[in-house]
Amino acid sequence: MTVERKALTSFLSAICLLAAGVVSRAEEAPKPETAEKPTETQPEGKEEAPPKKDATPAEGEKPKEDAPKPEKTDKDKPVEVMPDEDDAAAAERKEAAEGAVAVARPLSSDPVQVYGWREWVKVGEKEVKLAAKLDTGARTSSIHAEEKELFERDGKKWVRFIVTDPGEEKSARIRIEAPLTRIAHIKEPGGESEAREVVRLNFTIGDRKLRADFTLNNRSNMLSPVLIGRTTIKELGWVDPSRPYLADQKIMR
Repeated sequence: MTVERKALTSFLSAICLLAAGVVSRAEEAPKPETAEKPTETQPEGKEEAPPKKDATPAEGEKPKEDAPKPEKTDKDKPVEVMPDEDDAAAAERKEAAEGAVAVARPLSSDPVQVYGWREWVKVGEKEVKLAAKLDTGARTSSIHAEEKELFERDGKKWVRFIVTDPGEEKSARIRIEAPLTRIAHIKEPGGESEAREVVRLNFTIGDRKLRADFTLNNRSNMLSPVLIGRTTIKELGWVDPSRPYLADQKIMR
């Protein structure tokens, strides 16, 4: 019995020593280190860019169409001026282009005098009485002039001419001298351009005294020796195209 007990004790002791060795080796084994991820810091002053969207549309979605480009209208197109165009036509084209984009002005409640499509006017210092046609289709006024002569006075160009009514046999012939304002180039129906002198004259219509530019022209084949254009008409008032000689009646509207 003593021998068996000693053998059993020795066997148990060996088992305990073996278990202790295993435990100690397990504790001594190095543990694997886990790599730490560096913390990402956002630089100051910069925002994080949003993630890019996939250009491919998701299933079931319709691809976005590009917005149509606005078409150019007639107002966006520049006004074309033909080369070698006469001064009057070029001025009318410019006036029409500016009027197309101009904002409409409100009508005034003040009374405005009405004039007929034909009126008597007195021109020059001697106030020669002539019939004048009020024509909104013409830009610049014109007057019948004969025996035109250019000369200089005090270093400036002047024009000497005779004003009369070629349709009246006993019409007075008045000589007028006026400073030359400019030379206008008017294109005739035949295609040739003619130079015409432009002067500024005083004239009276009704009880209104005005001063305007007049083109010196041969109006012997016209109904009236004087034509009043819209540049001057807009300073007068309204024009009634159905009646003549209304200035002295002082019709207000």
